[in-house]
Amino acid sequence: MKILSVNAGSSSLKFQVYEMPEEKVLMKGTFERVGLDHAFYTIKYNGEKVIKEVPLQDHEAAVHILVEELLAYHIVEDFDEIKGVGHRVVHGGDTYASSVIINDHVLETVEALSDLAPLHNPANLTGIKAFEKAIPGVHQVACFDTAFHQTLEEERYLYAVPPEWHAEYNIRKYGFHGMSHKYVSERVNELLDKKYSNVIVCHLGNGASISAVRDGRSVDTSMGFTPNAGLVMGSRSGDIDYSMIPFLIKKTGKTIEEIDTILNKKSGMLAISGISSDFRDIESKIAEKNKQAILAHHIYVNSVVGYIAKYYVELGGADAICFTAGIGENSSHVRRMIVDRLSCLGLKLDREKNEEMRFGKEGTITKEDSSVPCFVIPTDEEVMIARDTYALLV
Repeated sequence: MKILSVNAGSSSLKFQVYEMPEEKVLMKGTFERVGLDHAFYTIKYNGEKVIKEVPLQDHEAAVHILVEELLAYHIVEDFDEIKGVGHRVVHGGDTYASSVIINDHVLETVEALSDLAPLHNPANLTGIKAFEKAIPGVHQVACFDTAFHQTLEEERYLYAVPPEWHAEYNIRKYGFHGMSHKYVSERVNELLDKKYSNVIVCHLGNGASISAVRDGRSVDTSMGFTPNAGLVMGSRSGDIDYSMIPFLIKKTGKTIEEIDTILNKKSGMLAISGISSDFRDIESKIAEKNKQAILAHHIYVNSVVGYIAKYYVELGGADAICFTAGIGENSSHVRRMIVDRLSCLGLKLDREKNEEMRFGKEGTITKEDSSVPCFVIPTDEEVMIARDTYALLV
């Protein structure tokens, strides 16, 4: 069965085509700068990479090209061969605790939840509607980033605020990166050869979150009502004292919207380093002993270590700590600092293994006598989408 996994952003569309249940990737690619000048797309097929510049007025144009390329590369001979299209949908609120087949009610609910994810849910809807038009009648599935964390207990997801805020406005912790946390926690159980375990998953990218997972169920997670909570990130502040917001409004005359934009897009590593929100740029400056880059690095590591320590206690110990996403998978320097800072828990880094574990490699980075094994596991949100879509259609 051929399944399409789709992740539509505001100006991008990523996809992978799978043969299921074998999980064989037949083709994958990305359409970038959708709706902007100098748009282009990249296709990877049979070991080759093709890049083409094309006008992409909207997501519908991207989807039209995508389905034509599926025919051109003989991924399908007829669109009837595509049995399902799975979509990453960022926010499912507390309505959806699992992936669902999309119908009119689901579309209405996702649209109603757009207030909670104004940059993401509308883009996800655009992608769904584009495929609905390009491949009429195909089964489409919504895979929610928030679903994995719907297992949190009230004591974890409720804020200490007036209860009517939750009852009337859905104010609560939701958590994000759910498909990544689910994939990594399942994968490490395979590596540990365990069915039940306590796992701490560190999804460390430009957006970053950490979760505590017990026996495959999310117990707690660092992101909250929005993805701005928790860790220091590329351009997001992470946890702050909310009182600084009215203080800054009075002192600067900026609007609440302007302050919100600063906290989401001009804070984090970007603000501290004064260089970039991209950790690779910051690491290059660390090598030059740039003081602000080093400071940003230490503040970032402090936030990660704090959450790992918190979840270690919440879980009553851990069977594994996992690193994933761009920084987690590739920055041996960050991993070294984090594990060394946690040596009081008995963690022992294998420096040689840690240096080797980059660019898609999977494995342990700790010594055999480490109290907790630490793993690098490249995340695969797309295969989680394909799995959920396939499971709902068979």
